[in-house]
Amino acid sequence: MQYERECWNGYVSVVEEMASRNAVVIFSNNTCCMCHAIKRLLCGMGVNPTVYELDDYNPTWQQALFTLLAKSSSSSDLPVVFIGGKLLGSMDTIMAAHINGTLVPLLKEAGALWL
Repeated sequence: MQYERECWNGYVSVVEEMASRNAVVIFSNNTCCMCHAIKRLLCGMGVNPTVYELDDYNPTWQQALFTLLAKSSSSSDLPVVFIGGKLLGSMDTIMAAHINGTLVPLLKEAGALWL
């Protein structure tokens, strides 16, 4: 996993730009068990996600992420996962995609998996 540290300024468009830099980007919290589970799931699959730990930064960043999540799902929880620069969602969406078999094709399309 790559842990990124940046100076964030709280804008949704900046979050989207950050998410488009790498194949898989996770906005997480160091003390969140669901965040840990998603990071372990993806690493166990051979994905090397870029992780932004929000509790290391200004807490207003969570609001920008929750604004994005509210547009695409009913959940407003961490982790927030982007694959191929597109918002996939949080824990429930990732686990549903994993269980129904759509996660691996998404990861391959984004260039996060080669096999």
